[in-house]
Amino acid sequence: MALSPKLQVKQGQSLVMTPQLQQAIKLLQLSNIELSAFVEEQLESNPLLERGTGDENRRGEDVANVEAADPSVSVDAPASNASDMDAPDHAMNSEATASDIAADVGGSVDWSKAGTGGSFNGSGEYDAVANTAAEKSLSEHLHEQLAMLHLSDRDRLIARHLIDHVDENGYLRADITDIANNLGVAENSVLSLVTQLQTFEPTGVFARNLSECLSLQLRDAGALDMSMQALLDNLEVLAKHDLTKLMKLCAVDKEELMARVKRLKSLAPKPGLAYGGEMAAAVEPDVFIRETPQGGWAVELNSDTLPRVLVDNRYYNEIAALGGDEKTKEFMSECHANANWLVKSLDQRARTILKVASEIVKQQDGFFAYGIDHMRPLNLKTVADAIEMHESTVSRVTSNKFMSTPRGMFELKYFFGASIPSLGGGEAHSAEAVRHKIKILIDEEIAGDVKSDDKLVALLRDQGIDIARRTVAKYREALGIPSSVERRRIFKHSA
Repeated sequence: MALSPKLQVKQGQSLVMTPQLQQAIKLLQLSNIELSAFVEEQLESNPLLERGTGDENRRGEDVANVEAADPSVSVDAPASNASDMDAPDHAMNSEATASDIAADVGGSVDWSKAGTGGSFNGSGEYDAVANTAAEKSLSEHLHEQLAMLHLSDRDRLIARHLIDHVDENGYLRADITDIANNLGVAENSVLSLVTQLQTFEPTGVFARNLSECLSLQLRDAGALDMSMQALLDNLEVLAKHDLTKLMKLCAVDKEELMARVKRLKSLAPKPGLAYGGEMAAAVEPDVFIRETPQGGWAVELNSDTLPRVLVDNRYYNEIAALGGDEKTKEFMSECHANANWLVKSLDQRARTILKVASEIVKQQDGFFAYGIDHMRPLNLKTVADAIEMHESTVSRVTSNKFMSTPRGMFELKYFFGASIPSLGGGEAHSAEAVRHKIKILIDEEIAGDVKSDDKLVALLRDQGIDIARRTVAKYREALGIPSSVERRRIFKHSA
């Protein structure tokens, strides 16, 4: 059969992501800081966008009160009214007040908490602690000391390059060979400069690892001998608390070894932290969870972190009335459409965060009332099905979003965890709750009763938790808890 090209017309359906839809998805997964930066860019590029007035910078009332009256009330957000965005007012708010959003979401979203829980201290208002930095950063301090060294112009340039590679802890995080190759100088020249720079304050800076950092501090104090150097060369053995092996390596008795370990503990493993660095941004919550007088939980958006933008419809109408060339009309029409879409996207983002947070509080009511032991296993699908959204949407909402609760600040993803089955077919246990139980069991240990992983499995089974030994070991390691052998050594040598 001969092959020949031909044209065919086919009709089909496909899902196409428009630029507006891509923007809405992007906004959904941004943190409040990233969202503010994005809105600032839009304000600069779109002449029809204005910043919200100061009158709107106030927090609304509770948007979701949680009581026993109606546990099945809907939390669906209605579709936005397109005619509202085309209103001939001077400007339009990008965010409705918290009470307006609550009404649209379905009124009061109420469900009962099983018992009494904690409450906010003082007035109950969240107060983000402003991070402060030292007046002089580590980099500035090192550059000041460099200015006092008598170096050639060439060596001074190399030294400045080395300072740029010192991290906030004071460690030199670049490979000497790579620096020498990049600068086109001999490796010995770089090493010689590193030795000089290691005399700077604070003592221990420009070290390339923990052992070198501690040795620099001991050498400065005149306390670095052969046995101490042997101890520094075997820090991994010290971390395992194998003191018998260390006594042989350092050629000292137990009393002398413990004295040297005590000396090591008095040193600064991160000397650079004594100086300030860049200002660290305080984490601002996206949602507040409060206890209500009726014994429920109130879910409230943090309106202070929601950017407010206005669409200047009056200016748009004035430009449109003037006429003008086609390019101007097209540009202003595009700006108007983008501004309206941004307003709609910001509003929908706020509503979606509220819906997801409200469902999380509903699912994890026991955690807020009694603590981590009562946290339930929860996955994205459960929340997505409850609020009739896609799992990917819930995943985006819970990324980089924080919830301020009476029990502290938590990322929304914290409330999702694997399910550990229960013996006898009872209710499953949350992985986070199981990790907490393992920590409590180990914290209760005494010198004569150190629990192995097998023993922990048996104790957890007694509490109705069906868990494997390898899972216990994985959770223990994730908590940073050493093995039972190492814990016995710690008890033995601390007696």
